[in-house]
Amino acid sequence: MGSANADLVVSVSRRPSAGETVLGSDTRVLPGGKGANTAVAAARNGAEVSLIGAVGDDPYGEFLLESLSSAGVDTTRVGKVTTPTGLAFITVTPDGENSIIVSPGANSAVTEAEVDLLDARVLVASLEVPITVVEHAVALAVRSGVRAVVNLSPVAELSADTLAVLDPLIVNEHEASALPGLDCSRSVVVTLGARGADVITPRGTRRIPAPKVDAVDTTGAGDAFTGALAAHLARGADLVAATEHAIAYAARSVIQPGAQGTTD
Repeated sequence: MGSANADLVVSVSRRPSAGETVLGSDTRVLPGGKGANTAVAAARNGAEVSLIGAVGDDPYGEFLLESLSSAGVDTTRVGKVTTPTGLAFITVTPDGENSIIVSPGANSAVTEAEVDLLDARVLVASLEVPITVVEHAVALAVRSGVRAVVNLSPVAELSADTLAVLDPLIVNEHEASALPGLDCSRSVVVTLGARGADVITPRGTRRIPAPKVDAVDTTGAGDAFTGALAAHLARGADLVAATEHAIAYAARSVIQPGAQGTTD
C-alpha cells in the first residue's frame, strides 16, 4: 500500500542554491511513487502483488496504471479519484544523487475502505498516503495473520502500538537519525546506501554489506530494496537472507535511470 506518482525528472550538473537558476536536461516523465516502486520491485522478484492506492482520472493516472499492469502488478485496488495524480519533481546530479519534491495529489485520497488484505502473506506500506490508513492496515494485518512491514519514508510519527508489531520497520540512516530512541519490539532494518544495511532484532545487530556499483540514479533505491525484501519474506526467507537479496537487487537498480528501471 502506498503512493503512485508520475516522476518528472531533470538531470542537472549541480543543485541550485537559494534564488539561483540552473539549466537542466529535457524533462523525462517516468513511473514512480514509493508504493508503486515497491510493488513493481516485489513483482520483479517473483511475488504476486496487488497495490492499494489511488490515481487521478487524468493522463498521468492512465500512464501509471498501464505501467503497473505491464510490470505484473494487480491494479484492481488502485482507485481513480477526481484529485490530480500525484507528481514528484526530481533533480539528479552526475553522481546519481537526487533531490525530490512530492505533490501527493490523489495519494491523499486513499481511505481505510480501500484496505483489503484478502489472501495476503505480507503487507508492505510506505508513508506517502495518510498515516491513519497505514495504521489501520497494519492493525488489520495483525488481526489477519499477515506480516506487516512499513518503510518509514517520508518520516512520520507512528503509534507505539503500530511500531511494536512491524516485522520489520525499514528506515534509512537519515530517517533513523531523526528518530532518537527508536524502538521496535520485532525487528528494524536500517539501510545505509552504498554500505549496505543493518538488521536489528532482539538477538542483536548484523551488518549486511552492499556490492560496489557505479550509480547512475539512486531514485527509488530504497523502494527497490523494500519490494525485494517483501517478496523474499513472502516466500518464507528469514530476515537476514531477505535483506541480502534486497541489497543486491537495490544495488542493480541504481545503475540505470528511473525509480523503477528494468531490473529483474
